Amino acid sequence: MKTAFAICAHPDDIEFLMSGTMMRLADAGYQLHYMNVANGCCGSTTHSAEETAHIRLKESRQAAEFIGATFHEPLCNDLEVFYQQETLEQLTAVIRTVAPEIILTHSPTDYMEDHTNTCRLAVTAAFCRGMPNYPTRPPVPITTQNVTLYHAQPYSHYDPLGKFIRPDYFVDVSDLQKRKQDMLSLHASQKQWLDESQGLDSYLKTMTDLDHQLGQVSNKMDYAEGWRKHLHLGFCGPEDDPLLDALSGFIFQA
Repeated sequence: MKTAFAICAHPDDIEFLMSGTMMRLADAGYQLHYMNVANGCCGSTTHSAEETAHIRLKESRQAAEFIGATFHEPLCNDLEVFYQQETLEQLTAVIRTVAPEIILTHSPTDYMEDHTNTCRLAVTAAFCRGMPNYPTRPPVPITTQNVTLYHAQPYSHYDPLGKFIRPDYFVDVSDLQKRKQDMLSLHASQKQWLDESQGLDSYLKTMTDLDHQLGQVSNKMDYAEGWRKHLHLGFCGPEDDPLLDALSGFIFQA
């Protein structure tokens, strides 16, 4: 069975940016894997960091289970997602263990550095999957399968300098909005935090509004998630495009 691996920074990032695409891939026969590099410990105004990390770990496990994905433990605290050797060794070990054909991760530029650094770590860890002289923690044998990386939209669809990012691919998630909302609602601890910290009236509505905005940009669908394909060098063949192949009928290439 082919495998798709979603690697994001914080609990609920997968839900906001790529859960519909994950659901589509599951329907296409892919085995799903789910990982947040950070544990979400800073996402509360009422609980301690330790309590918050515990709550969000439970919520993330439930969200992964909701779509039938294998859950992988976070590696560090919020705002400690740095492009550094220890984290890279750990993430490379996970990627070698999963051996995915598709990796879904953050945009190379986004509004916060945890997202950007998670992207950098995921790209390099995938690149190192087949290097026997690159040690991992714990030690894991190399894998040599082709892997294609896809970058999600930055949160809000804009880069840190306010430039709108237009994706190369639009995935239709119009009929998945209820399932996406149900999955995101499993991160119940985030409603209060996001309302207070970012002025969001409703995190569920915000996700739906972002999907609707991108759907309008596509001129093809009502609600969409967007993707850009990473350059193939070091990862896969120049013509490899497994996301496009798998989601026929639900994906539009701009």
